Amino acid sequence: MKFLVINGPNLNLLGLREPHIYGKQDFAALQGFILEAAQEAGVEVELFQHNHEGAIVDKIQAAYSVFDGIVINPAAYTHTSVAILDALKAVALPAVEVHLSDVSKRESFRQISYAGMACVKTYMGLGFEGYRQAIFFLRDYIEGAKA
Repeated sequence: MKFLVINGPNLNLLGLREPHIYGKQDFAALQGFILEAAQEAGVEVELFQHNHEGAIVDKIQAAYSVFDGIVINPAAYTHTSVAILDALKAVALPAVEVHLSDVSKRESFRQISYAGMACVKTYMGLGFEGYRQAIFFLRDYIEGAKA
């Protein structure tokens, strides 16, 4: 089983960007955590981070027939990108949304998630652990769908 793990804009600045919200660990630590979680779950992952919406849309489109599922933290595009929503819907791969912080307790403009509308589950406010839970959930969800 193979998953695409997408991280959106500014996540490459983890550790520098608002550490009181996102933590002090850097992006390399997040990547290592995700790779360890995938190994623990017995799945293969490809990691992708980009700050540009179109590059994320292109990567989602290219995922069709290559990956079994997508774990996505669209970051700021969560609240603005109908294009990412449409790409997720177009490829119709099961997807799980992840947010390091609990966006439901943040600014009012963060209360809508376009990407989440195409996802089977959302994890938020769990820090890095949200990625582990998303990977395990997605694996079990796909295995259940095949049964």
